[in-house]
Amino acid sequence: MSEARHPLARLMTQMSDHRGTIILASICSVLNKIWDLAPPVLIGMAIDVVHQQEESFLAEYGYIDPWVQLQVLAGITVAIWVLESLFQYFYGVLWRNLAQTAQHELRMDAYRHIQDLEMQWFSEQSTGGLMAIMNDDVNQLERFLDHGANDLLQVGTTVIVVSGIMFSLAPEVAILAILPVPIIVGGSFFYQRRIGVRYTEVRKEVAELNAILNNNLHGITTIKSFTAEEREAQRVSEASQSYRDANRSAIRLSASFVPLIRMAILFAFTANLLVGGKYALEGKIGLGEYSVIVFITQRLLWPLTRLGETFDLYQRALASTSRVLDLLDTDVGIVEGETSLNAVDGDIRFEGIQFTYPDREDVLRGIDLDVPAGKTVGLVGATGSGKTTLVRLLLRFHDPLEGSVTMDGHDVRELKLDSLRGAISLVSQTTTLFPGTVRDNVLYGRPEANEEEIVEAARIAEAIGFIDDLPEGWGTNIGEDGHRLSGGQRQRIAIARAVLKDAPVLVLDEATSNVDNETEAALQRSIERISRDRTTLIIAHRLSTVRNADTIAVMERGQITEIGSHDDLVSQEGLYARLWAVQTGEASE
Repeated sequence: MSEARHPLARLMTQMSDHRGTIILASICSVLNKIWDLAPPVLIGMAIDVVHQQEESFLAEYGYIDPWVQLQVLAGITVAIWVLESLFQYFYGVLWRNLAQTAQHELRMDAYRHIQDLEMQWFSEQSTGGLMAIMNDDVNQLERFLDHGANDLLQVGTTVIVVSGIMFSLAPEVAILAILPVPIIVGGSFFYQRRIGVRYTEVRKEVAELNAILNNNLHGITTIKSFTAEEREAQRVSEASQSYRDANRSAIRLSASFVPLIRMAILFAFTANLLVGGKYALEGKIGLGEYSVIVFITQRLLWPLTRLGETFDLYQRALASTSRVLDLLDTDVGIVEGETSLNAVDGDIRFEGIQFTYPDREDVLRGIDLDVPAGKTVGLVGATGSGKTTLVRLLLRFHDPLEGSVTMDGHDVRELKLDSLRGAISLVSQTTTLFPGTVRDNVLYGRPEANEEEIVEAARIAEAIGFIDDLPEGWGTNIGEDGHRLSGGQRQRIAIARAVLKDAPVLVLDEATSNVDNETEAALQRSIERISRDRTTLIIAHRLSTVRNADTIAVMERGQITEIGSHDDLVSQEGLYARLWAVQTGEASE
């Protein structure tokens, strides 16, 4: 199971397409560090030349003249610095591009997977929490790949190369230099495990904070209308304080790491200074070799102080990556079928439907309803009677616990989702528009539509009048979720979008709930026009909206209690007749 695997192993599996880039970037990091470690050796060789002259190390290779030896060292130095700079450029470009690519792909994988998850899953999540995963958590991975991966590789390279050099010069001194390394690394892993738990808590707290902020920004009108600004500021403050406290706990542990590492470095450097110096004084090693030992010990041990920062990045990345990968591992509850609808007539049937949401009483109980192709069926009833749930089952946002929903004789569970949903135009009570222009939002129904079709869809939706009056007409930017438009204008844009889609099945879920009486009358005419020769399912509280439907079904507590035409239902003197009397003013309180 993926849950039992280490997050790093899961991440490498996720990034398997980029193994070549990872390997190449790693090679560049290692080679850069090898050339970076050369200057202490060159310094030692230079001191050896000045001190030993014709008897120096380079003299053994035929360069007898000390001045020539220094010229050779200068040439080697230039070559090494050029190589170091080149490989620093290469690893910088490779790691940073890899970080950006991994960030982009992981975010898109997460987003696409979220789109495939069923609506029930969404009802159990917070928007702020999901935003934290797709933004902040993914960004943590990008930061680690940008810096941390290179740092880990270079620290490892430093330990191996420096150990090799020192053991070749003076094994006894090398042991003193290497001795603190296992302690430092072991302490780092111990520290890593402890801080990992704390960063997991940090990620949890930031998700809670994002959820509150997202909810409050969307509900700012309600907050202001209830003069609840101070209450909400306090709630945000408490969530922010919890996030701050979680970070403080991690920071205290993180900040203590470097001072402890410095003490271990102090021991190794002092021991090498004394023991190496003693060996040099006794003639066991040369002055140049002693210089290499002193300088390269610092090169070995000082980068270890960055292990704390690197492990900090590493743990943040692992905690965040685990959240993203856990999201990607979430099973898709709605598994689409394999059948595609070709020519859609739009014959819909609900047979023996039983459905309930988790932790709730039955929403639908034994629903049987036929919506013949090309006919208009209205659904009316009190809030919570199950009307919208029927539409959600038709669109396969959920599957019934019992019974079946069929389209042209095909169980919707056998159909491909894009084929099923492509055959249905939905205008819901909760209108969702997207940032952009009026034209962009109408075109959302059918992006390839031409200008004439766009204008006709807006005309049918009675939207042309107000669109022409907007400051920039069709090119007016409507803002996030269309907040620059009134509720009625937003609803008419949504209807125009559905009209443009020109699907064989039209579903109107309280489509006229946010418009005035005059606009509703105009929309009624539009609905009558666009519903001709099209299967139409209308959910409404205003009975005038469904008065002309071929069939009207009345729902109470998850069951259909009355069904028939408007005149039939009025004559039955049941719930529909009572509602009609109230809405037409024929009934007193």
